[in-house]
Amino acid sequence: MQNLKKIRLPRLIGNGMILQRNSSVKIWGWAPAGEVVSVRFKDQMCSVITANDGQWQVSLQTENAGGPFEMIIESSDGAERITIGNILLGDVWLCSGQSNMEMKMVSLQHVFPDDIVHAGNDAIRQFQIPVAYDFEQPHTDVESGSWEAADAVSVLNFSAAAYFFAAKLYEQYRVPIGLIQASLGGAPIEAFMSEDVLATFPDAAEEVQKLKDRKYLQSLSQGDQVNQEQWYHYVNQNDVGLPVGETPCYDPAFNASDWSSIPVPSYWEEEGLGSFNGSVWFRKEFEVLSDEPNLPATLELGNVVDEDTVYLNGVLIGTQANQYIPRMYTIPEGLLQSGENTIVVRVVNVSGKGGFYKGKPYRMQIGERSLDLSGDWQYLIGVKSGPIPEPSFVQWRPAGLYNGMIAPIVPYSLKGIIWYQGESNLNKPEIYQSLFPALIADWREKWGMGDLPFLYVQLPNYSEPSVCPVESQWAMLREAQRKTLAVPLTGMIVAIDIGESNDIHPVNKKDIGYRLALAAQRVAYKDDKVVASGPLFQFAEKIGKRMILHFNNTGGGLVVKNGDTLRHFAIAGVNQPFVWSNAIIENDCVIVWHDEIADPVQVSYAWADNPDAANLYNREGLPASPFSTV
Repeated sequence: MQNLKKIRLPRLIGNGMILQRNSSVKIWGWAPAGEVVSVRFKDQMCSVITANDGQWQVSLQTENAGGPFEMIIESSDGAERITIGNILLGDVWLCSGQSNMEMKMVSLQHVFPDDIVHAGNDAIRQFQIPVAYDFEQPHTDVESGSWEAADAVSVLNFSAAAYFFAAKLYEQYRVPIGLIQASLGGAPIEAFMSEDVLATFPDAAEEVQKLKDRKYLQSLSQGDQVNQEQWYHYVNQNDVGLPVGETPCYDPAFNASDWSSIPVPSYWEEEGLGSFNGSVWFRKEFEVLSDEPNLPATLELGNVVDEDTVYLNGVLIGTQANQYIPRMYTIPEGLLQSGENTIVVRVVNVSGKGGFYKGKPYRMQIGERSLDLSGDWQYLIGVKSGPIPEPSFVQWRPAGLYNGMIAPIVPYSLKGIIWYQGESNLNKPEIYQSLFPALIADWREKWGMGDLPFLYVQLPNYSEPSVCPVESQWAMLREAQRKTLAVPLTGMIVAIDIGESNDIHPVNKKDIGYRLALAAQRVAYKDDKVVASGPLFQFAEKIGKRMILHFNNTGGGLVVKNGDTLRHFAIAGVNQPFVWSNAIIENDCVIVWHDEIADPVQVSYAWADNPDAANLYNREGLPASPFSTV
């Protein structure tokens, strides 16, 4: 695209874009007031006079999927001409939410290596919206970005859940799939909502007004920066593993014979080191065979809380400051040596427990040989500190991400929206039941495309399983998500069987994407034959001491997975606590009872942070959603 003097386009409208097929699509931009701008696409020609505010917009009617096509945008005198090439007509999906939607394929290349190698598909393309927030007004464009087609390299930058969603849809319909990825880890739902809709939520509305004060906003940001700098300065200056003028503990010449041992993976607080933040050094020796030093090698270190810096034979091979990203480091050629080698890892923990996630892989891959590195490691406490002061997380405040990341793409025509978010609203799950439908309604109104299909992921299982029925904020938020299905043209996938007890970012994004694609087939593509969900609770009826539970989405019928006993049903009587109950399937209903509860009033299913034993499915292999009958 040539340098322009008059006509400017938003970054979304550029080479390689995918336009929504069989739709009225908007093409827009900016030019001097009164300038006539013409847009030519296939057999259509539209002209428009730029408004006084410098904006222009035309609508084009697209046809069936296909391409590549070309679009020409030019000024009335012909002096400026923009040619946009390699345009495809297909289905465009906005992909939004927090870190589980944001999580990129590069973080999962050790999990899905074959999918990455075979990712070449010019018909699957992504536009990555850069992170931006604003509390004063909606943005009209994004700062950077371009359309990228999926291949073995570019796919590493794709949202993993969105990529698998697109791959499954392409396999089913053979039409181009465009993904607009606009997510940010840790963001609560309020950050994605416009100021208009937040006006009905007093606490958020009040905060939005405070954030419009630039001095207040600046004080928050500066306070975070000062706190962070002071904390890291103390830790780095007082770490005994980094002695000034002496041999650092990661040097091969360092004598670590007096270091004690600790199992890896583990958290040092749980291993008797004490409750503290700061830094701890870990050291492990391993043997390299005589024919292995020149073989390709990688080091996999699971997940580290919070930051790690890794040295191999005294050489820095990598560092990562985000605990949620799996550690995978490539060993530089020539660094391994025959015989004894040494890994030293400096772990910096800013708050909570420090150490290594359990249940993750810790290994060295040398050629075809996999060397397990779990077990005893030597350790040295570098420095003890209190936690870093809690950041203000300005980027997560209400309306900020809507203005910076959603508003600039609102004119772009869509097929639908996929959404994976909720973890950051667990502190007040009861409010989510109002916030979530409000966001859906707000976005649909802003796009002006009717009831855009809105598909979302119910929160997966997480944390240690409970041995008895308990209250659960995770369950409450899942319930709010389930009840949002009352909103027309929504679809929810259940994920309580593909989470991880020790990782809020489960790696199985393939099943997430595939289940979202099933929901899309049913909701967006109107395929009534597709069973797109596991069983969903409808209503309960009481007959004597028994509660009869009715479901829809039973597909080929209700089944018990992994055994002949239904689990994770709980029942309560009047003024009685929940207890685990008996449960059987009969005529695609579930009958629940407990011999000691004569007057049952409420039943719950999979009501826990991690309902790992829940095993009600349909014959299509999809799990039932957690629920409470009240």
